[in-house]
Amino acid sequence: MNHLEPMGPQYQSVNRAFSKQSVNYDVDDHLNIVLQDMRWQVYEHLSEFLKPHDRILELNAGTGIDALYFAKKGYAVHATDLSDGMIAEIEKKIKNNTTEGRLTCQQLSYDRLDSLNGEKFDYIFSNFGGLNCIDDLTLVTKNLPALLNPGARVTWVIMPPVCMWELLSVTKGNTKQAFRRFRSGGVMAHLEGEYFKTFYHSINTVKNAFSQKFEFLKSEGLCALSPPPSRGDFAFKHPGLYRILRKLDSVSRHRFPFNRWADHIIVTFSYTK
Repeated sequence: MNHLEPMGPQYQSVNRAFSKQSVNYDVDDHLNIVLQDMRWQVYEHLSEFLKPHDRILELNAGTGIDALYFAKKGYAVHATDLSDGMIAEIEKKIKNNTTEGRLTCQQLSYDRLDSLNGEKFDYIFSNFGGLNCIDDLTLVTKNLPALLNPGARVTWVIMPPVCMWELLSVTKGNTKQAFRRFRSGGVMAHLEGEYFKTFYHSINTVKNAFSQKFEFLKSEGLCALSPPPSRGDFAFKHPGLYRILRKLDSVSRHRFPFNRWADHIIVTFSYTK
């Protein structure tokens, strides 16, 4: 594991928050039905674009749940994350699982990808809103061409400004929750006693962050009509209704506006060079 250079206050808070969360993250993830369904939808999306023997770079890899999944599928995965605690959990997975050297990790912020020193990848992947901790996505995308082989793909799972489940909070008089994603300058997030800014990126903002060397391929919504992970209790309390909403999601998630108005959106590009 390579250690980070000194971090600014925003990244220090993010590091502390997610390091604290890392201890229980895998258990909480497993118990959240909504999060599990979202994760499988992401895997289904990636399966359309992954090719045999692809080398994957994962940004904000968390505890390495996705990285280990793809390493076990036979892909070489280099998992990166800002957080001390998350990297420690990935190292445990490397030690405790047989991946034949296909899974490696490095403590690295995604706006410091230039420090990868000319390594080449066929796929760059970021899951579940890690990139919402940065306000300017070009700080990430500017370094991608140097890391990608011709024909490589990039998939980001990111939180957009419009989430209909959050907008429904206005019916309960909670306007602060309903419209928080629309605030200019980001929103202060609170996690594990730490505070840091979160920024919500529209699909157009994401597209504009990529240069003309990239071609937009596809977007789809995650939890556009079904509840987000923060409402994981909904699936237990209303299992029949939850199944119906998931079914509605499955037939609408590729269509406007549900491919851009959701709790998260999945966006994929190809590197055309």
